[in-house]
Amino acid sequence: MKRLLVVVDYQNDFVVGPLGYPEAASLLPRIRELIAEFEKAGDEVVFTRDVHDENYLHTEEGRNLPVPHCLRGSEGALLYGGLEAVAAKHLVIEKHTFPSDGLLDYVKKGTYRQIVLCGLDLAICLISNAIICKAGAPDAHIVVDLSASATWEEAAKIYAVAEMHKLQIETTEEKNKEGLLR
Repeated sequence: MKRLLVVVDYQNDFVVGPLGYPEAASLLPRIRELIAEFEKAGDEVVFTRDVHDENYLHTEEGRNLPVPHCLRGSEGALLYGGLEAVAAKHLVIEKHTFPSDGLLDYVKKGTYRQIVLCGLDLAICLISNAIICKAGAPDAHIVVDLSASATWEEAAKIYAVAEMHKLQIETTEEKNKEGLLR
């Protein structure tokens, strides 16, 4: 059994675009560190990419979050901070709303003892994909690395963390001496 790192929606539009916020850019060094740790250990790394078509404002999500973002083929849909080059070596799963059914299918096929998630937005896409991982791999230890994840408001973070704990999803602020659980 192995470990899986899921980098959730760390894209330009969520960092410096219409849904971005200052804290998001500061996550890049820790996300890179996690990727390097998993690659060095021979564990898997996957990325999710939020992608919308021109009809976004006419979708259920678009009617409730009327901010066009991550439009297919746009700069905003690309991974932030040079991670496009890193992602080229790994699986990138496109998704069209908060949770990813493609990630669910992928996780179901694996035999993971630990799945670590990081990225954006902690209170929306990250929490929903942590729950997807819990559903797809119910015996895996699911961890959200808060030092590599963020949301736009402290109250949203507190709520998301509390909900994840109720679902037996661990959150951590920093790695231990040996890195994340092995």
